[in-house]
Amino acid sequence: MARVTPFLWFDGQLGAALETYSRIFGDAAVLEVTRLPAGAPGAPADGVLSARFTLGGQEILAMNGGSQHAFTPAFSLFIACADQAEVDHYWDALLDGGQASQCGWLTDRFGLTWQVVPDVLGELLSDPDQARAGRVMSAMLGMVKLDVAALVAAARG
Repeated sequence: MARVTPFLWFDGQLGAALETYSRIFGDAAVLEVTRLPAGAPGAPADGVLSARFTLGGQEILAMNGGSQHAFTPAFSLFIACADQAEVDHYWDALLDGGQASQCGWLTDRFGLTWQVVPDVLGELLSDPDQARAGRVMSAMLGMVKLDVAALVAAARG
């Protein structure tokens, strides 16, 4: 059976990204790293050519491919968070050196876009009471980092 694995193209910062993501995600594991000797033709500054790693149980492949291709928000990694503490942890850590967007989206310092979303958001947005769901949607659209208490308060009216 075929397996689908995200493949990320970094511009010379894969080694630093691996260190950063391993620090942020407690279950991260670097499974394989291919390095090139310093001075080898096409060798990235950090020496890391490619890597295979896991974050949140998801295997990811990556390489230092150069500046030909850049990340875009059209592709993002989604972090389902159990509560506000998890939202705060991932948001604050990934935002360091990056840029916040809105509705729980941010771009980290490597240019990769993330969605940091509490599990309760999906429950609130799928409420059969369309007025409640609409209030939650309106509240979310006004947020940068998602706030669980404010989303729940919006649902209550």
